[in-house]
Parts: sequence; C-alpha cells; structure tokens
Amino acid sequence: MLFGFIFALKRIKVFALIGESGTGKSFRAKLVAQKYGIEYIIDDGLLIKENRIIAGHSAKKEKSFLAAVKVALFDEKSHRDEIARKLQSEKIRKILVLGTSEKMVSKIAARLQMPPPSKIVKIEDIATHDEIEKAIRTRRLEGKHVIPVPSIEIKRNYPNIFQNAIQIFKRKGPTESMGRTPKVHEKSVVRPEYSRRGKVVISEAALYQMVKHCIEEHNHDIRSKKIQIRDSKLGYSLAITIDVPYNIQLGGNIHNLQQYIIDNIERYTSILIEEVNIIIDRIIQ
Repeated sequence: MLFGFIFALKRIKVFALIGESGTGKSFRAKLVAQKYGIEYIIDDGLLIKENRIIAGHSAKKEKSFLAAVKVALFDEKSHRDEIARKLQSEKIRKILVLGTSEKMVSKIAARLQMPPPSKIVKIEDIATHDEIEKAIRTRRLEGKHVIPVPSIEIKRNYPNIFQNAIQIFKRKGPTESMGRTPKVHEKSVVRPEYSRRGKVVISEAALYQMVKHCIEEHNHDIRSKKIQIRDSKLGYSLAITIDVPYNIQLGGNIHNLQQYIIDNIERYTSILIEEVNIIIDRIIQ
C-alpha cells in the first residue's frame, strides 16, 4: 500500500516558479499554471486547485516570519502527510510549486514525496525588471502579500489577514481572437501579522557571540576556532571550526551540538538557521 502511494506521487510532473520573496510569484502563479495546463499549485503551505484551497494551512497566518518559513517548507510531519494524502487522492498529473530558490522547491518536492522539478520558471522570465522592483517595494513598504485564490476563499479560511481582492486579465491569447471574454484570475491581497511589525536584523557580530556562547554552554571542553556566517534566502548558514577533546564521542555529541545551536538561536532571536556545518580541526588532550 505504501509503495503504491509513493509510486503514484513519483509520477507527478513538477513545475517550479522561483524568485526571491516579494518579487510577485503568487501574483503570477495562475498565469504560469494556465500556460502549462496545470490545475494544482503549492504556495506557502497550501495546496490549491483552480480557485480553491483543498489542503494545508497558509504560512501567511503565522505570527512570526520564522514560523511562516517552517510552514512554507512543510516542516511539520502532520502538515506534510495531509498534503501528500491529498496529492494521492486527487490523482494529480501536473503541479506548480512556488519557492524562493531551486533548493527550496526541490526540498518541498522531496518532503512531499514528489520528484524534483522537471521545468523551472524564474520570475525574471515572466516579469519585467520594473514589475519586480515595484512588487518588492510594495512588500517592504506596505507588507502586502498575495495568495492566488479568490477573496471569498480567503475570507472563509483566514478572515483575520484578508485585505482586498485584485483581478488579473489574461489579455493575449486565442480567446480574444475568437471574440470571447479574456479569462480573469482573481487573487487575494493579505497582510500577515509578522509583516506589521517591521524587520528585525541581527548583526553578524551578535550572531557570532551567540554561537560561541552556545558552544561553551553545551560543552565547555569544545573550543571554537572559527565561525563563518552566511545570510541565505532561507535564513543563516553557519560553518563552525572546532577543536574537541580526545575522549569525546564525536557522533552523538557533535550532532547534539548542531541541534543545540539551531534550537537556541531560533528560540531567542526568531531568525531561521538553515544549516550548521561543523568542522573538527584537531583532537586535543
């Protein structure tokens, strides 16, 4: 039974629309889906069929940006399982996954037991530079986000974040040449709770001190020698070089240290740690 379930999901053809946060992916998702004959969209924790939310819950309703990212990445098993079961029951052939990078959409596909994207569309391929810049300004200044379903769907599911509706006309295509009315895609503009508070930035120096403190607190015999910090699209990546005492059990202790750093920094700062790479330089007496 399980084999048949996974096999069915592996037969889905996955398309991806990628672009940095706030560049207008959700705004244009329906147009991309229509172009490639796709009925289903995964966007920010939701599984959308045509104009309905059929599974999942929106990252937009979360109160913190960190929580929103985890929802968008299907971090919770129950969330993943809900979507995967719906994918199976719907007998989906094509699906469009939205994300900020190829790494993100591949991670989402893998977590939902689907194959990696076979076709990747970049936001730069379907929007002009000016359109992207305008979308980014709107996100930063007004905190507005788009969910690619009609307003009535959002009012019913998430009334506390709903703002207003917008309609997008597909102006060019065979419908106009035959004298038919162009297709209209209605989308909902929302303002998540976390976007009302402004942005919180932590300096590399402060993050460095926090990582160093976590290492000392977890095991004072481990010496940190070098800490490299990289700010990525999904959060921060850390590369930590350490010296460890000869009598320490490397496997379990180092993995525990990785998790300890991630848990504490995320808990106390609400920033997302994407990965922690630990390099053991020396075994010391």
